[in-house]
Amino acid sequence: MLYRLRLSILLSIATLVTSCKQHAKSQPEAFSIEVATIRGEKLPYTKEFIAPISANYSATVQPRISGFLVASSFKNGMPVKQGQQIFLLDDAPQRANRLAAEASLSSAKAKAAEAKQNYERAIPLARINAISQMQLDQYTAENLSAIASVKSAEQNLRNARLDESYTRIYAPISGIISSSAATPGDYIGPGTQFSTLTTIQNIDTVCVDLAIPMSEYLTISDRKAFSYDNATLLSDIRLRVADGSEYPERGFYKYTRQSIASEMGTIVLVVGFRNPDYALKVGQFARITASVGTEQERIVVPQRAVSQIQNISSVWVIRPDSTAEYRELKLGNTVGEWWIVESGVAENERVATTGLQKLRNGMKVSITTK
Repeated sequence: MLYRLRLSILLSIATLVTSCKQHAKSQPEAFSIEVATIRGEKLPYTKEFIAPISANYSATVQPRISGFLVASSFKNGMPVKQGQQIFLLDDAPQRANRLAAEASLSSAKAKAAEAKQNYERAIPLARINAISQMQLDQYTAENLSAIASVKSAEQNLRNARLDESYTRIYAPISGIISSSAATPGDYIGPGTQFSTLTTIQNIDTVCVDLAIPMSEYLTISDRKAFSYDNATLLSDIRLRVADGSEYPERGFYKYTRQSIASEMGTIVLVVGFRNPDYALKVGQFARITASVGTEQERIVVPQRAVSQIQNISSVWVIRPDSTAEYRELKLGNTVGEWWIVESGVAENERVATTGLQKLRNGMKVSITTK
């Protein structure tokens, strides 16, 4: 009887062990993931702007004299160099004036030579009283008048030559030239309908206006009032064009506009980008990012830990008990391989960097720190 009782107990224990083993096999192993620890970094405040590109400066081409336009020697919308001839006026009237001025100067010089000879002859005669003092004074006055006539004729010739030179109009600056409404045969000049011929925009360097709300400016600049010197406020200025590619040249601070836009309450900082190949065009919209102000402590997470679906950014936070928790984030800008986090997580929390699609709230995970 005792033997049967022992046998029954042993069979029950064996059954229980087998059941436990089968139950253990039926439980899935914890999901293995890699995690990263959220950290604080001292980073500058990075701000993004979208603004049109403008020319460094421009020049309006206006004729100085009136006349008939003979030729235009440029292509609309194409680059021109400073000193390149772009318009030609009919110079016949100016050439005639120059020739007349040259003749007047020759006549004045001949009269001056005669007056000088008479004056020089009169001096020794006056010393021996061969002529009166009145006659000497007359020869002296005639000589001085002749000298003045030569100077006047020389100035008239310079003016005539200058007017003649104005019949050839040259590009005052290098840049992109716009079209002209005037065509060969039109009468152009001051007071006519073609008093302005064209404009040239210099884009060796292009400019972009960065508008910052005044309240934000005072906060990030640690200032109590508006300042015209903001050279130290901006750094690491980058430009992206419409296709998302980054422009190779870094931007630089140029100046601060003299007044605050009252309707928007913004201060405008003008930055420049070198444009030697004319790759950037005036009027083109660009996305500008710049580090603004001093460095501040910021929370960052690895970009690979962030999921973005329909403008919702989220991470999987791994709690101390190794369970997953879904969190939505408010993100700032990227810095290298990191996202700046405005809200949603705290420093020293851990986030999953792998297996993001398989995680669920409360799921137990096996952690691999990386």
